[in-house]
Amino acid sequence: MKIACMVDEYPPYFLGGLGTYAMELSRQFVRMGHEITVFSRNSGDDPPQGIWEGIEVYRPYLMNFTGVLPIVVPPDVRKWSPRGQEFFQETLHYNFMAASTLVNQIVRVDGRSFDIVVAHDWLSAMAGIMAKRNLNLPFVFHFHASERGRTGNGSETVKEIERIAAFEADRIITVSYAMRDELVRQGVREKDIRVVYNGVDTQKYRPDRYSADEIQAIKEEIGVGSHPMILYVGRLTWTKGVDSLIRAMPIILASVPDAKLVILGSGEEEQLLGHLVVCQCADAVILNLSYVEEEERIRYYAACDVAVFPSKYEPFGIAATEAMAMGKPVVVGGRGTSGMREQVICAGRHACGFHINPNDPQDIAKFTVRLLKDADLGEVVGRAARKRVEEHFTWDLCAQRTLDVYREAIEMHRRKQQ
Repeated sequence: MKIACMVDEYPPYFLGGLGTYAMELSRQFVRMGHEITVFSRNSGDDPPQGIWEGIEVYRPYLMNFTGVLPIVVPPDVRKWSPRGQEFFQETLHYNFMAASTLVNQIVRVDGRSFDIVVAHDWLSAMAGIMAKRNLNLPFVFHFHASERGRTGNGSETVKEIERIAAFEADRIITVSYAMRDELVRQGVREKDIRVVYNGVDTQKYRPDRYSADEIQAIKEEIGVGSHPMILYVGRLTWTKGVDSLIRAMPIILASVPDAKLVILGSGEEEQLLGHLVVCQCADAVILNLSYVEEEERIRYYAACDVAVFPSKYEPFGIAATEAMAMGKPVVVGGRGTSGMREQVICAGRHACGFHINPNDPQDIAKFTVRLLKDADLGEVVGRAARKRVEEHFTWDLCAQRTLDVYREAIEMHRRKQQ
């Protein structure tokens, strides 16, 4: 199968889980004998074309056209912050350049062909739609999240882009049944939606990767020492619920006085969270406000005793899955659109973590304390977490199921053409 993939994030450009997803899935496609050509955003100095681990990647150079932006964007975008408007114009330009590179250069000039075009979230949806219409290709749209879910309501422009992409798509892939239900409530055709869970590399993320001495050395390096360690990894945005986790720390410390919380990530709430830490529990929290490369993240997972992801909106939690693959018990948000309710079994002999109300610091503290104070329980739950990942959340399974949906879309498109 020859796949043209429009995705905003791709190595070396990472913002969050989408970049990890695109990287791992494309690797799997190549290993399985398929061809994938990726069209991604240029972060500024990236080469416009190249090969990354055997995968052809196009990153067209972008120009600044902020001065003429009011001519070509809807009114609501003009009300965004200056940085938000700049990001929108970059996104708009990326989509047009990506589609033009595929349609005009690769297909019309170079004479190459593709079996399908796919796009991920609104950030690359317009490129996918243009490629579908100009090349008459089957189109699969991947919904990793929705604008309404991420923001509570959000931009009418972004929601309209998502609506058109869902309408144009021959098939829609989303990451959990919780996300599927959200899309149906928003008017997306249920019959066209397929759920494919994300995955993790279980060879890279594994409990036996470090010895006990190595783990202790990592804890010393982090600044935790011999203290019990709670870990959060991810973007610092309101949907992730990190503010609730910080507010839970005084309650946790009342039962586990020597506990340490390590927060690893970056985002627009850095200042707010830093202020909360100073007010609530400065001595018990270690902030690493940066995007940390994968190998370093794995070291943090290995060092922690429990990983907490109190997301208020999380269609699928890749970071939670990584922690589970490392054999760590997890405490996850279980309200609203939460794919983590499906990832994490919270009761019975297969329990691999706990679901909490992400808006309730008491609830977060209750289950975090339970795991910190009962090492045997943490070990049993961690083993179950690892087993669940091995059985349900690997990139191999994700790739196989995704390709099945692509084949379904290709067949559906073929029937339409007859």
